[in-house]
Amino acid sequence: MTTPSAPLDSNSLLLVTGGTGLVGSHVVERAIAQGWKVRALVQPSSNQSFLRSFPLELVQGSLADPPSLVAATRDVTHCVHCAAKVGDWGPVRKYRQTNVEGLRSLVAAFQQSGSLRQFIQISSLGVYPAVDHHGTDETSPVSTNGIDGYTISKVESENLILNAAQQSGFPAIVLRPGWVYGPRDRTVMPQLLKSLQQGKVVYLGSGQQLLNQIYVENLVDAIFLALPRTDLAGRVYNLTDGLLVSRIEFMETICRLAKIAPPRKHIPLGVARSLASVLEGTYRLFGSRSGPILSQARIKFLGLNLDYSIDRAIHELNYTHRFRFQEGMQATMDWVQGRGFQHSE
Repeated sequence: MTTPSAPLDSNSLLLVTGGTGLVGSHVVERAIAQGWKVRALVQPSSNQSFLRSFPLELVQGSLADPPSLVAATRDVTHCVHCAAKVGDWGPVRKYRQTNVEGLRSLVAAFQQSGSLRQFIQISSLGVYPAVDHHGTDETSPVSTNGIDGYTISKVESENLILNAAQQSGFPAIVLRPGWVYGPRDRTVMPQLLKSLQQGKVVYLGSGQQLLNQIYVENLVDAIFLALPRTDLAGRVYNLTDGLLVSRIEFMETICRLAKIAPPRKHIPLGVARSLASVLEGTYRLFGSRSGPILSQARIKFLGLNLDYSIDRAIHELNYTHRFRFQEGMQATMDWVQGRGFQHSE
């Protein structure tokens, strides 16, 4: 069956925001390999060394700088919007500044440029309620109150882009990946590995709950399947590796590859929830800039069953999740260990 699409042509120009990050850098790499003309919006303070190894245009700026967005969007036909403020602690307003108001400015710049054919918004499965999920699909409602600034702002940014698609015909598709892992992750995986080395990781509950992981190359596959599609404006897609793993398999795989002892301790989920509530309240009372060792966001990552249906992506995008967890994690650990476990870059 053929699908409506706009093929790459001499006028095609791809803008990648967040190009120095995990997902954005892989999007740039794939786009160059496929023959795209690429422009990346990068913050002046970011490490741009990897991107400078490719033939592309770099625009210095940010989502908080509307004039830079006008320059970045000029003549752009396609955009993959990866840039976001991430994390699980801090004032909601700071997440909104980047993830909502910054997106609003980016959409306005594209509406002014008039050249856009496709916009891919990288959202998150974190928009769903922080409960156990067993095959949750895109018809399920998202959580309007969230558990932290990141998830709240991601819901609001989705609403902004989907409203623009519905009300003004803005050509946008929303992708909701699970927890993304892969080479060039300079934050989460190195920090998790350090915690595992120090024996600080415990299972919340049985450890048999499924994780909603997605290898970065699988996500990039989905992005490039969505980019040429002209018939899917306003559609939303859940994305994972398809074959999910339990927390025990996840942690033990990392430990096996790193040659360290895996976690053995378990804390009842109810006890963890109570402790997280106390810790979060205390940290907020004292205005702590860093979050507690146990929070509702970390309970979600470590203790909830996060199984989401990706049937819509399979049927409508022809998504195939090429890489399985074991090979994806091998590549990830090879990169992290090759960096000497550095995570402060």
